[in-house]
Amino acid sequence: MKNDREHNVICGTHYETGKTVSIEIGNGIIQRVTEIKKTGEHNPHLFVAPGLIDNQINGYTGIDFSHEKFSPEGMQIAAKAIWKDGETSFLPTLITNSHENLIRNFKILSEAIKDSGLMDCIPGFHLEGPYLSKEKGFYGCHPFHHLRKPSWDEFTEYQEAAGGRIIQVTISPELDGAMEFIRLCRKNGVIVAIGHTNASTEQINMAVEYGARLSTHLGNGCANLINRHKNPIWPQLANDQLTPSIIADGHHLLPEEIQVFYKVKGPDNLILTSDVNHLIGLAPGKYVYMGGEVIYTKDGLVKNAELDCLAGASMPLKKGVETMMNFTGCSLANAINLASGNVARIYGLKDRGSLNPGQRADIIIFERNGNQIIIKETRVKGIRVF
Repeated sequence: MKNDREHNVICGTHYETGKTVSIEIGNGIIQRVTEIKKTGEHNPHLFVAPGLIDNQINGYTGIDFSHEKFSPEGMQIAAKAIWKDGETSFLPTLITNSHENLIRNFKILSEAIKDSGLMDCIPGFHLEGPYLSKEKGFYGCHPFHHLRKPSWDEFTEYQEAAGGRIIQVTISPELDGAMEFIRLCRKNGVIVAIGHTNASTEQINMAVEYGARLSTHLGNGCANLINRHKNPIWPQLANDQLTPSIIADGHHLLPEEIQVFYKVKGPDNLILTSDVNHLIGLAPGKYVYMGGEVIYTKDGLVKNAELDCLAGASMPLKKGVETMMNFTGCSLANAINLASGNVARIYGLKDRGSLNPGQRADIIIFERNGNQIIIKETRVKGIRVF
């Protein structure tokens, strides 16, 4: 990170109040926020907001966190690109893979953040799978031959390899042993998310009783054809103790789906995620991802044609903020909160997610072109990283 602490005052339009403010930073902390009465010297189109927080990044700009050639140096490259898109905290995510791959890559992630100062930006890791449904359609593009039942002993090995930094696991609660696994996760401070599942209402509600609190990219990780009444989407929407993440990139969910999810859960019980993979920033074309050929189109769609499913995403989290405003008409403040404040609260990151004095100076400065967000500067603990 570039040390830029000498520039300790930031000015711009506050994302919540719409008023021009100056933000004084000291020792990486927001010291005070003061309204500026005379605005003539400041660009009214320049906004300030807390940095975005992404709970699911599988890779970035050619760096695949689950690849056999992943390295600590690759994590540095990815982080620089992530900061450029306005994200100041994120969870590197490993997906369904062999036991050996997961052990190796969690060790690499742990090494990467210890040796590079990335710990300020990475509060922990996310494991999506391998404990997912084996039913066709519900496992999406996750490699079928690596799917398996939950094993606490196995997970403990992953946690040891990760230096104790796995803070979220996405699993299917209908699998044998899932409830005990969820209970042990909760006991050990690991957040459990429901995803890639064809669980019944009873199984989903029981998972919540045992400690599940999130739904991973709700509306996706699901078969194309499902029962219109009995399917895993309705009970997750109905259960107020579940906070869904959604991929609002314009490909994964229709406008009316996002509108309904937002109305049902409300602005305080929903979060945005990118679920972005390493194809972001690369040229459109055909690639091999998760063991299959995927097509990456000019408009950002990533699809496995053989399995007839989407294969992750290629849009940064700020795209979700823009989409929420476009699809729901929500305010800039609410849209930012879905990708910042709400996420911070879920993961217990009490020092970030707002511009209140006493918070870490994780700040983005951006211009607005309608609902389009153009990141101009990103700061982590007051230090300019982009």
